[in-house]
Amino acid sequence: MSKRDFYEVLGVDRNAAPDEIKRAYRKLAMKYHPDKNKGDQTAETKFKEINEAYEVLGDQEKKQRYDQFGHAGVNGNGASGFEGFGGGGFEDIFGDIFDIFGGGGFSSSRRQRGPRKGADVKYEQSITFEEAAFGVEKTIKFHKEEDCKDCNGSGAASGSTSKTCPDCNGKGEVRFAQRTPLGQIVNVRPCTKCAGEGKIIEKPCPKCNGKGTERKLKSIKVKIPAGVDTGSVISIRGEGELGQQGGPPGDLYVVINVMPHKIFERDGLNVYCEIPITFAQAVLGDELEVPTLEGRVKYKIPEGTQTGTIFRLKSKGISSPRNYGKGDQFVKVVVEVPKKLTEKQKDIIKQFASEGGEDIHEQRKTFFDKVKDVFGV
Repeated sequence: MSKRDFYEVLGVDRNAAPDEIKRAYRKLAMKYHPDKNKGDQTAETKFKEINEAYEVLGDQEKKQRYDQFGHAGVNGNGASGFEGFGGGGFEDIFGDIFDIFGGGGFSSSRRQRGPRKGADVKYEQSITFEEAAFGVEKTIKFHKEEDCKDCNGSGAASGSTSKTCPDCNGKGEVRFAQRTPLGQIVNVRPCTKCAGEGKIIEKPCPKCNGKGTERKLKSIKVKIPAGVDTGSVISIRGEGELGQQGGPPGDLYVVINVMPHKIFERDGLNVYCEIPITFAQAVLGDELEVPTLEGRVKYKIPEGTQTGTIFRLKSKGISSPRNYGKGDQFVKVVVEVPKKLTEKQKDIIKQFASEGGEDIHEQRKTFFDKVKDVFGV
């Protein structure tokens, strides 16, 4: 079943400001929050849908990709919706929920105790003009944190284990009550003995010093589809930094940079180029050999072609990354005026000018007729 448009889910216009999007989200989150609708599966489903929409529209980078590519721009290569609270998204979204219900004794340390998604990784990849037009597979390399192989991410040396912290009984936090004029308030703070981890490693892994992770050089292959342009983003789920407290890893975002071409320029899906032609070709017409992204093609220009004339080669442009068709190629011909002529060539040109008179220069004649009309001379 296809997903609903995220703007429709939150009930906002596509040009809505960030504050308006956030207000709409908070209002709907309050209405469909599971705590207010216990046992209501419909409310729970809507709550997840609302959070998925806000995760994208509440993040300017993700919103830009969604506006450009739709769901494919934020779900590429296996990226998911509701599960993908990258970076600070998880805390930002559920922090709003805590604000909605007035805190209720929740502290910032408690919010951070649960599973948290790892940070997203941004990687910039340059490709050639042709690679952008036809698509390409690239192998990219970057450093990221991964589970230590020696201890399998436990942080404990081989043959040893971690034990539950005796001070917090594995909760990672310590609670204590305090009486105030407003009544008894329960305060929560991270456990100092285990630094909020809930466990104590007696014999740390010598390779990672008890951290449980090590920084490694990661190498993966990325398929770049045809039609991408500078600023296009390809998302790959689960290739970001490791999650915390059992949370999922972050995502990898490959930002594309297309290098300029010596001949072609691009505007959307259309390709443009200029071809110099001789005076004789412009006057008499000729069959030109035109370069395209798919190779050279023949194109016949008519007699009397003027400099600056633009011809269109249908479907010789760039394919849409969303399968919306293919652009065209536009060829601008520029008449090249020779700078060095022999005496014989000059005589031929003078004879041509003498024989032709005003009749063969229609645009020039029309222009000076207009001048006479304006100035009377």
